[in-house]
Amino acid sequence: MSDDEAKEEIELDLTSSDVVTKYKAASEIVNKALQLVVSGCKPKAKIVDICEKGDAFIREQAGSMYKNVKKKIERGVAFPTCISVNNTVCHFSPMASDDTVLEENDIVKIDMGCHIDGFIAVVAHTHVLQEGPVSGRVADVIAAANTAAEVALRLVRPGKKNKDVTEAIQKVAAAYDCKIVEGVLSHQLKQFVIDGNKVILSVGNPETRVDEAEFEENEVYAVDIVMSTGDGKPKLFDEKQTTIYKRAVDKNYHLKMKASRFIFSEISQKYPIMPFSARALEEKRARLGLVECVNHDLLQPYPVLHEKPGDFVAHIKFTVLLMPNGSDRITSHPVQQLLPSISIENDPEIKAWLALGIKTKKKGGGRKKKGKRNDNLGDVEAMEEEAANGAPAQE
Repeated sequence: MSDDEAKEEIELDLTSSDVVTKYKAASEIVNKALQLVVSGCKPKAKIVDICEKGDAFIREQAGSMYKNVKKKIERGVAFPTCISVNNTVCHFSPMASDDTVLEENDIVKIDMGCHIDGFIAVVAHTHVLQEGPVSGRVADVIAAANTAAEVALRLVRPGKKNKDVTEAIQKVAAAYDCKIVEGVLSHQLKQFVIDGNKVILSVGNPETRVDEAEFEENEVYAVDIVMSTGDGKPKLFDEKQTTIYKRAVDKNYHLKMKASRFIFSEISQKYPIMPFSARALEEKRARLGLVECVNHDLLQPYPVLHEKPGDFVAHIKFTVLLMPNGSDRITSHPVQQLLPSISIENDPEIKAWLALGIKTKKKGGGRKKKGKRNDNLGDVEAMEEEAANGAPAQE
């Protein structure tokens, strides 16, 4: 049985059209979910309500796919919707009892993910709650994140190394007089693995080192860029703000508290692999039980980090498939019109990176179905039908 599993593991990459289809399906859902969340980000809107809408949309859309196949396919939220505002860097996805609302001119970072059969598409986007173009230092930091993402897209390609990307995005940050936020890693994605071992370090420091790695064809990456007008060294202000966790599958411990055992059993059944929000658990019991689970390393927390008040933070994340015909960025959202105070027009190195092509060769007719896609993700129907007819009868 282990030999069969190993064989299946080898086959489940982008060489399989079924795998590519599932990545694309997850990306369509998360892109539409992001669009929905951006439209809901308005002054006086409650953050928890918007997060709930994002997660509910992903669950509903993913749940409607692959329903008729004989072998059950897991699908749903791969990373809970987070809305982190202004100097808050990441992972803010509050509990139902939280009354925090958005305000005019807030800088909103939205982060979310979807998976189909464990094939993950993640995205993050920065949106300012204002009419008209974004200007000044806020525009600088968003332009820095966006430009760094565009450069990274062109450098995350077979033959290049992770250090090439690290050096390039540091150069972009410096050009905009911004700092890359420390501790942010871009991970390789694999089936049911949101934080693979091959990583891209955003910024080096003595505490954080990663192994040098070369990108290879048929790999998938979540490229994660976080920029700040501050010092880029965010702090944890309040552990109680942490609500997102992931089961550490390689850890075991006999929990002492009844509440902890109850919560951990629920987590193991409902969220055995992907990150989840404590909002999905019964709040009072979760508060009690999660602490012991975290203290004994059964759960990996995603802390809510903050730069200093008055600092501006921008976040862009996208999923890219390293296909034989070039890089395919499958998650994104249009950036607002920006009027940055700093120009990089005369920077030859950045201009050269941005001029690099993404595709290595053209393939005629490869996107014929794109115009026919509908809200039900109809281009995946053929693959679903094929899976339903050809899937082995097993559980």
